[in-house]
Amino acid sequence: MIKKVVIIVKYSVLGYLIGEGFRNFFKNKKSTIASLIIMFATMFVFGIFFVIGENVNHVIAEIEAQQGMQVFINKNASKEQEKELENQIREIEYVNNVVYKSKEDALNQMKVMFKNTPYLAKSYEEDNPFPASYVVTLTNLEKSKEVQEQILKFDNVLEIQTKDDTINALINIANGVRIASGVILVILIFISIFIISNTIKLTVHARRKEISIMKYVGATNGFIRWPFMVEGILIGVIASFISILVLGITYNVTTEKIITSLSAARVHINLLTFSSMFNLLIVVYLILGIGIGTIGSAISMKKYLEV
Repeated sequence: MIKKVVIIVKYSVLGYLIGEGFRNFFKNKKSTIASLIIMFATMFVFGIFFVIGENVNHVIAEIEAQQGMQVFINKNASKEQEKELENQIREIEYVNNVVYKSKEDALNQMKVMFKNTPYLAKSYEEDNPFPASYVVTLTNLEKSKEVQEQILKFDNVLEIQTKDDTINALINIANGVRIASGVILVILIFISIFIISNTIKLTVHARRKEISIMKYVGATNGFIRWPFMVEGILIGVIASFISILVLGITYNVTTEKIITSLSAARVHINLLTFSSMFNLLIVVYLILGIGIGTIGSAISMKKYLEV
């Protein structure tokens, strides 16, 4: 019986604290709306950089799967030696795929490239000068040099051709996007915490006498802090949901126009759908919204809890 009473009291206290948080949220309408607008703008800007970053990483990952190196095989190598070389390459870490390209394939490719001057290709048909090769793609372009060094140690390797300029450009773009996104996220978090803490500070200041009395009669810091924490969390969560809704609409409209324009120019690019990013985005938004709201509330309360 006593346990039931204790549980009921605990739920009543929790209900009171949450209710006070909601009342604070709706009581200070002007400051709350101002905070929601600024918080929404902050989260929206973060969301823009987030989806751009995700798409850049996605496009780079697709290009990485196509980029790699071409390993030319010694002309005197037998079929058994070619197969042995293939197996050795496949065993190297970071190798994604190995595709054999015969001498005939190389000649046919050359014919396509010089289709406007067929006499050039015809001169090579009797004595095909092109060696067979393996086209090797990697799981991580940053390991390209390391993989090349290992392949060059194998027998029957004539030469390795790579697209180092393309690889280095892709690596630099990926690293640049990650660094820029990280810096922007940190800046936006500090701005949001500052905004939330100042908004709640207005509420706390207006109720400073009430807080002093509560402290005097023995109320714990947690009991005093919770309503304001709830207010901060509400601002963060509501701003997150509004932001993700507007971001979704904006993203879908913008990507549709981009794809249409690129298609007209015969350029194909595979962008992510918003639904494919939604689960991750909503988790990140809620963590940020609740985290920023909680920290902002805690900062605004610190002075008054020391009374």
